[in-house]
Formats: sequence, structure tokens, C-alpha cells
Amino acid sequence: MRRIVMWLLSTVTVVVLLFGYHTSTSGPTSAGSAVISSGSSGVSGTLSGTNSSSGTSSSSSSTTTGSTSTASPQTVTGDSVQTRWGPVEVQVTVANGTITAVNVPVYPSGNGKDEEINAYALPRLIQETLDAQSAKVDMVSGATVTSDGYLQSLQSALDKAGV
Repeated sequence: MRRIVMWLLSTVTVVVLLFGYHTSTSGPTSAGSAVISSGSSGVSGTLSGTNSSSGTSSSSSSTTTGSTSTASPQTVTGDSVQTRWGPVEVQVTVANGTITAVNVPVYPSGNGKDEEINAYALPRLIQETLDAQSAKVDMVSGATVTSDGYLQSLQSALDKAGV
């Protein structure tokens, strides 16, 4: 009788643990956007997600009309870099040769794990870019693929902006 009770309790425990386990793909995934920004003080960057299955955005850049001594801010979009987990695209705003803002409009966000990794990695990459004022920033551990795509797109944007 004691063995039967132990077997029954073990079985119930295993079933509860099995159905109670939440994977990174369980639950709804948002196809919307997550925004991380902090205006002109502190970190000046925006992170807004686009589902990686939606394709890539076209690159665009604005030019400055320069007859004055101070150049108006110029926003340039880098090339869309296709990574293993989806495309990454970086936009930079440059004023007087200084990177004033970084925006990541396209990044992998196809599942919960992608969203978790990028919510951690992209703000760090944005802050390092603003601190270094170049594409010479460290990759984020655990987000190597996204970091590599970010750096390639960032370098493309900086090349287009002439920085």
C-alpha cells in the first residue's frame, strides 16, 4: 500500500512539474514594439522592435544643407544586416560630427528569448556607442549574433554620415 501511495504522489508531482514549466516560446509574443529612450539627458537612444519575419526596412538618409557654421542634425540609417536570428538595422543621428542619438528600428524579436536578450543587449550597445562616439564598442555576452549585426549596421550608418 505504501508503494502505491508513493508511486501516485510521484506521478502527480511529475505531471504538475511538466505542465507548470514555462518555456521561452510559451505565451503570446508581441509583434508590436518595445521602446527604450531617455530624451536629451542621460542615454539618448531608442529601441523599437520589428518582428524579424516582417522583412527588412529600406535604408534612407537625410542630407544636411550646410551654408551655416553649425550643421543641423543628420539622421542616417545603416544597412540592414541579416543575422541568423533576423535582421538588425541601426539609425544614428549626428550633429557636428557627434553621435547624439541611436535608434534600432529593426532587430530580432520573433520569440520571447529574442525579446529578452535584446531588451538586455541593445540598451548597452546604444550606451556604449554614445560613450565611444564610434563603432568600436564591446559585444554583449549572450547576444553575440545581435551584437555583430548591430556593429555592422552601425558602421554602415557612420560611414554614410561621414563620421
